[in-house]
Amino acid sequence: MAMLINEQRINFPSRVFLAALAALLCLGGIARSFAADPIRVGVTASLTGQYAAPGQDLLAGIQMWADDINARGALLGRPVEIVSYDDRSDPATSARLYERLINEDRVDLLIGPYASDVTLAACPVVEEHDFPMVSGSASASDIWSRGYGNIFQVDTPAVHYMDLLIESAHDAGLQRIALAYADSDFPREMARGVREQAARYGMAIVFDRDFPEGNTDFSALVRDMKASTPDMVIGGTYLDGSIAMVREAKRQQFSPKAFAFTVGPALVEFGEALGPDAEGVLGVVSWMRSGNIPMAYDFSYRYKEKSGHNAAAQAASGYAAGQVLEAAVRLAGTLDRDAVRGQLRDMVFASLVGRYHVDESGMQLAKDTYVMQWQGGNRLLVLPRELRDNKIIYPFTPWSER
Repeated sequence: MAMLINEQRINFPSRVFLAALAALLCLGGIARSFAADPIRVGVTASLTGQYAAPGQDLLAGIQMWADDINARGALLGRPVEIVSYDDRSDPATSARLYERLINEDRVDLLIGPYASDVTLAACPVVEEHDFPMVSGSASASDIWSRGYGNIFQVDTPAVHYMDLLIESAHDAGLQRIALAYADSDFPREMARGVREQAARYGMAIVFDRDFPEGNTDFSALVRDMKASTPDMVIGGTYLDGSIAMVREAKRQQFSPKAFAFTVGPALVEFGEALGPDAEGVLGVVSWMRSGNIPMAYDFSYRYKEKSGHNAAAQAASGYAAGQVLEAAVRLAGTLDRDAVRGQLRDMVFASLVGRYHVDESGMQLAKDTYVMQWQGGNRLLVLPRELRDNKIIYPFTPWSER
């Protein structure tokens, strides 16, 4: 069983790896006792600070993965124990704590923290110690452009986050994009991808501005954005920023044909904060609780049974990071870092959140994002078309008509 340790530490073969194993990894079993020492998996998570909500979800997903392993058997004949610290959403703190996990706690395996900027700070640490680390949530391609050999990506690269949505908007006749994004790694990379995709489809970027990370006063930005008369607003935001931007748009009666954000709309807290004002807002997400996505209902049902609330995408990402790490260890048949690193680089695997397959740098090649929309008070999957719960709705209903 998982155990609680001090200081907010929570214990909670081949190129193609069969997708059937991924389904097995999602299944619980009968708890058993172990005589062997546990395999210790280290991670820092943002339990406080600006990334607290997704950070807590990420850790909960990782813990559920460990609990599932321990319930159904073992990993290399040993139980799994999660050793975690609160990095307080601070990159420097996370880097220091990964040093501690490696040098003092002597963990056997590593999973990366939430957020690209926090992960980037931890990368030199794991590189110095030549210690492979699986990242469930980081997506800024800058992480994988620096020659590191020990960081392996589960999520979609940020530069491709909006690809499906921009294609859909173009097909619906939307031509003018207003782009606003927080000044940090992930939103900057997302913005670069929007510019590239807009050029590909002949769409115009009529507004392009960053804002300080953590900012929630968007009065001037929305005023200037409104003056640019866009068809579509794309926001590279986190939860608080996306909520604040929608509120300010309503206050100024700014009603483009579409509002779309990165982190925010897919979280239940977004709907709780905005109520009916969330209706029609679009969001991109790594995973959704949808019957059309493989393994989603099984995971989400069991997660709610354990936690009392629905699983967020970040919880699924944490679980998937554990699955990928587990698959590499099982294929390697050892905890030897060189062997595990080799499997992480070479294997192809179907995780809870989609396909895992990376290039030589460890950057994801195979996974796409999903697009959701608030419709009728619910979060529904609207893209890709072959998996959707409902059609995407354009245009956004103007505030004056609500």
